[in-house]
Amino acid sequence: MSYVEMPGAQVPIRMWTDPASVEDVALRQLQNVATLPWIKGLAVMPDVHYGKGATVGSVIAMRDAVCPAAVGVDIGCGMSAVKTSLTANDLPGDLSRLRSKIEEAIPVGRGMHDSPVTPDRFHGLATAGWDDFWGRFEGVADAVKFREERAVKQMGTLGAGNHYIELLFDSEGVVWLTLHSGSRNIGKELAEHHIGVAQKLPHNQGLVDRDLAVFVADTPQMAAYRNDLFWAQEYAKYNRTLMMALLKDVIRKEFKKAKPAFEPEISCHHNYVAEERYEGMDLLVTRKGAIRAGSGEYGIIPGSMGTSSYIVKGLGNEKAFNSASHGAGRRMSRNAAKRRFTTKDLEEQTRGVECRKDSGVVDEIPGAYKPIEQVMEQQRDLVEVVAKLKQFICVKG
Repeated sequence: MSYVEMPGAQVPIRMWTDPASVEDVALRQLQNVATLPWIKGLAVMPDVHYGKGATVGSVIAMRDAVCPAAVGVDIGCGMSAVKTSLTANDLPGDLSRLRSKIEEAIPVGRGMHDSPVTPDRFHGLATAGWDDFWGRFEGVADAVKFREERAVKQMGTLGAGNHYIELLFDSEGVVWLTLHSGSRNIGKELAEHHIGVAQKLPHNQGLVDRDLAVFVADTPQMAAYRNDLFWAQEYAKYNRTLMMALLKDVIRKEFKKAKPAFEPEISCHHNYVAEERYEGMDLLVTRKGAIRAGSGEYGIIPGSMGTSSYIVKGLGNEKAFNSASHGAGRRMSRNAAKRRFTTKDLEEQTRGVECRKDSGVVDEIPGAYKPIEQVMEQQRDLVEVVAKLKQFICVKG
């Protein structure tokens, strides 16, 4: 489909979905975002749903301003994917050992490594910029400095919630590795600190929603946030790079005879800010649950833990600010999913997938998400599908 345009106070709201299918609270959030004086454009992806701070599946383009709550607390959250040389024929009949080995190598939930994981541990992993990156930790907000040891030890860890590691087949039976994670606790604490600062600024006192508090250009508060934001986005990228290196190590050890090879990594943020130019204006584009889909750029659009995921190539649609959805998108909240579904439902909906099937992950059940095929159909003018994947192992945070 092409987009549907709805009126907004400052800019129209371009929606790549049927507005009637969007819950009222999410529509109100979008209307509120469109009232901001700094906004120059608002695009809404087909995985849209209500979110804390701002609507998930929204692309907010502003001039000389950025909203920290719209970026959210998982700064730089995103995905990585790698195609391997393994096929279905290389796999053992029982996948539980492989899942256990992945869980041993990569801490999940609030876990961290006993000692820091660094790029020099892995042969051939690019290390350029690593020392400079950690050197810049001195320049982040004083409020989080005491978290340095935890930040170092959480580098290369998964986190909780909807974060995961998956092994999947493509349509030809080739094995892919994917993972989904962000900037861990350090990103969360940086975000919460800056959201608190923004909400106290005088120019934000008359807003319709306090979560829409912004930093504006040429102020010390904006400079401080931009510094910490871009550092946390870099942390998230390194985090995924190191996790993927750990995952490859597990695959090499478990499939020694097959001597697995790996293609170059595809990586994309889906909660972040980028400086981009549209219609002759330099804008700060916040993708809240959306990936960049510039012409020819590779991206990853996952379904849920029992459905298909997609490797895509962007079509460079500027009406969507070169963006696409970041996944299927939730159709019900975590609490609603826990009330509605049981572990038996989870077992049925994840049949054939080696994964947790306990009450702790019922809120991640496929039934809590929108149908990924429908989401993909609605963004045919944003991306083209390169590969369709189906998981056979899923490690949840």
